[in-house]
Amino acid sequence: MSKIGKKLAESLKSKEFRDYLMSTHFWGPVANWGIPIACLMDIRKDPKIISGTMTTALVLYSCVFMRFAWRVKPQNMLLFACHFTNATAQSIQGGRFIAYHYLGGKERLEREEAAREKVEEIIKAHN
Repeated sequence: MSKIGKKLAESLKSKEFRDYLMSTHFWGPVANWGIPIACLMDIRKDPKIISGTMTTALVLYSCVFMRFAWRVKPQNMLLFACHFTNATAQSIQGGRFIAYHYLGGKERLEREEAAREKVEEIIKAHN
């Protein structure tokens, strides 16, 4: 185990690793992670806030740059992971958008809200 630890420590101290940390191959994807993180944070929020246009644009954007990250030499796996995560999260949001606006989700939520309000009125009337 100590051999692996020593080798890892040597790798982290190397000029190549320092150069990588100071390159756009590192900082570009790090900065880009804000998009999929924001999307993942929104997954439990109300689907009425989802923009179908923006979601579609972000899925296409991530698919294009996922391919770029794979094809560029050297491959940028950090960028690939970022765009794979974003394409997946945005696709989930797109599914939620379609279910809400086109498959009856909006009407179902409105019925549930109306029923909840009725129950609250009945409870208040009996207290």
